[in-house]
Amino acid sequence: MTEPLRHPDIDWAALAPVLTLLGTACFVLLVGVFLPRGVRRPFAAFFAAAGLVAAGIVSGILFALDDEATTLVRDSLARDRLAELGQIFVAGAGLLAVGVAYFESRGPRGDDPRVAEDDWRERVVEGYVLLLTAVAGMAFFVQANSLITLFLGLEWFSIALYVLCAINVHRIAALEAGLKYLIVGSFGSAILLFGSAFVYGGSGGLTFGEIAAGAADGERLFFAAGLAMILVGLAFKVSAAPFHMWTPDVYEGAPTPVTAFMSAATKIAALVLTLRLLLTAFPGEEELWTIAIAVIATISLAWGNIAALTQRSVKRLLAYSSVSHAGFLLMPIAAGNALGGRALLFYLVPYAALSIGSFAVVAARERELAADVTLDNLAGFGWERPFHAIAMAVFMFGFIGLPPAGLFLGKFYVFTAVYERGWTWLVIVGVVATVVSVAYYLAVVRAMYSGSAELRTAPAGGSPPRDWPLTTTVFGCLVLAVATLVVPDPLVDLARDSLAFLSFPF
Repeated sequence: MTEPLRHPDIDWAALAPVLTLLGTACFVLLVGVFLPRGVRRPFAAFFAAAGLVAAGIVSGILFALDDEATTLVRDSLARDRLAELGQIFVAGAGLLAVGVAYFESRGPRGDDPRVAEDDWRERVVEGYVLLLTAVAGMAFFVQANSLITLFLGLEWFSIALYVLCAINVHRIAALEAGLKYLIVGSFGSAILLFGSAFVYGGSGGLTFGEIAAGAADGERLFFAAGLAMILVGLAFKVSAAPFHMWTPDVYEGAPTPVTAFMSAATKIAALVLTLRLLLTAFPGEEELWTIAIAVIATISLAWGNIAALTQRSVKRLLAYSSVSHAGFLLMPIAAGNALGGRALLFYLVPYAALSIGSFAVVAARERELAADVTLDNLAGFGWERPFHAIAMAVFMFGFIGLPPAGLFLGKFYVFTAVYERGWTWLVIVGVVATVVSVAYYLAVVRAMYSGSAELRTAPAGGSPPRDWPLTTTVFGCLVLAVATLVVPDPLVDLARDSLAFLSFPF
């Protein structure tokens, strides 16, 4: 007798944020390519923003409904508040990136002067579709509760980012950025996959719970080697030194809206997943992974800050700043305590606002000059664009960890978590790194107010038109960065609630 066909029970509500983003991406792609060229940009931007807002709202509803953690699809995905908060964060980063990207076609043209229009304008629909696809991959990634779904989510959003980095195919720098990110990112993914195989061999499990249960009975050498390789693979995505070699060139060569999105969203997704993975799959190896992450954080702080001191390109300077902040973001994970978990989630929000906002200001200057932004051609920016310059100054002071940005509380939170662990030496490393960073962050502020830019022939037609979506994005980042200092309690409560189901080793 033939048994009836059985289908797996799927919690569609838990997958709603991902499905919302994918559905919006399909709609934008299928409809947008048939529209007249002049309509494509507002159509794609509007529906991309609407899809991101809808995904964030759905994740917020699930966050309010879920009092306890559950799993779905044979324990390969998690439905809990940590995943839902991560989805809200990446959707918010994507929404801000939409504003930065709207008038990207006003930026530098291709290296070939015969190209009449730049590639972003020609591929504006595909650009927003890839952005939605990347956010969907990140939303899936933060839900991962298995080594298989972890790898699938990682490749999902990484492939979308590889294409986005090289979407301006007539710019050599963009092609170079895409190729470097593809090669180095593939190398990191291969290491992570090899490490996953070792962990499976050492524990006999693929889901995080099975790995933790089988760790004691497995081969310890395989298990430890697999853990180390998984950490290396995730460190590539976080831009943590010494696995950051792709970051400066990719950040500089990619379109600035793509750089803005990557600088925030990739870190959010990778760090939220790292926290879940280590606490649920490797709770018995806490001494190993806390020390390893503390060492990586120290190297990132040293390497990022020292390299940033010598940069003249603002995008490369911000890239090395990203490496440095990867160190600060890894410190609370290394602490291995509940305070560290809350510090990580709190730190991510003002950092994302500062990062996207600073790259948005760089994009505005790029579009004015039709050239890459350096400390030299920032001269006079403070008098030419007062709002953008004031916002950039707040972002730079915020990166240092000074008011009025919320990263002041974020760094204090991180240092407190590490001190509670008993690692005073790591606190000292963080304080020294903060002092060193003052030099290059203030160099950006000084460059904006250091006088007028050198005389040059003005382009026909006068100043470029006002970029209201970008200005709105800068304003939103400014408000968000300041709000996390003025009213931090809601974010602290969200972080605490999202971590209630996790057990911390220290």
